[in-house]
Amino acid sequence: MNKQRKVIITCAVTGSIHTPSMSPHLPITPQEIADSAIEAAEAGAAIIHLHARDPATGEPDQSAELFSQILPIIKQRSGAALNITTGGSSTMTIEQRLLPVATFKPEVASLNMGSMNFGLYPMLARFDALKHDWERPYLEGSRDRVFKNTFADIERILTTCAENGTRFEIECYDIGHLYNCAHFVDRGLVKPPFFIQSVFGLLGGIGAHPEDVMHMKRTADRLFGDSYHWSVLGAGRHQMAVALQSVLLGGNLRVGLEDSLWIGPGRLAKSNAEQVRLARQMVESIGLEVATPDQAREMLALKGADRVDF
Repeated sequence: MNKQRKVIITCAVTGSIHTPSMSPHLPITPQEIADSAIEAAEAGAAIIHLHARDPATGEPDQSAELFSQILPIIKQRSGAALNITTGGSSTMTIEQRLLPVATFKPEVASLNMGSMNFGLYPMLARFDALKHDWERPYLEGSRDRVFKNTFADIERILTTCAENGTRFEIECYDIGHLYNCAHFVDRGLVKPPFFIQSVFGLLGGIGAHPEDVMHMKRTADRLFGDSYHWSVLGAGRHQMAVALQSVLLGGNLRVGLEDSLWIGPGRLAKSNAEQVRLARQMVESIGLEVATPDQAREMLALKGADRVDF
């Protein structure tokens, strides 16, 4: 399955890592998030990975009310498969993080495959002034904050989603997360085809050196054989280099302003669609094709947009 000729582009449009002061192009309000997602889908993203934010402050927010203002708009105006985070942010409880997925029963949910340090505080050195009171303590607090996803938390997410037919973007930030996934495969709680999203370059997880990427790929191949589709995301300046390596190795890729605010050295991306277009150009320049949403659904055995609750 990891040798498919169609390349799935996922776009993560806002996330919870970057704060509003870091880029004027980061979508914040429900309408901005929906519009940005639709533009990314039109540019070639088959899957849209979604977080929500407080529209007044830009703070990460997992309320069903906000997601209800985002999901139907994207569904009405796009055929993309919609993927709701269960990661939320490292400041949230498991109950808060799981609420939107349990409520709306999407085709895909992201699932961080373990607890980890999640160091955002180095970004503070790049900004002299921040717009909102919450931004500095949020970033600084990551020095002493652990993103918690215990085995019990993971099992709770898996069993909740299994009842709804939701499948998973399994986010692996380090080699041990692949083994955690294999544990749940052995228990029958994760079923093929697996969609393994390897994450590179975040402080607290594996680095973004080409050897790190190869190590992840070799380990996933050994653990999951031909039962998985591999995708990658590279944080910050590593985004496109890691994406290219994945495509050359037979994999897929994720871009978006959640993962990187940049389109090139010293140049902020003006939209998520700009990053998707660059990724698509890269894929097509080496003779491959980008997967449509329906092709991605077939590859990942998704249930279809007619079976979601929005």
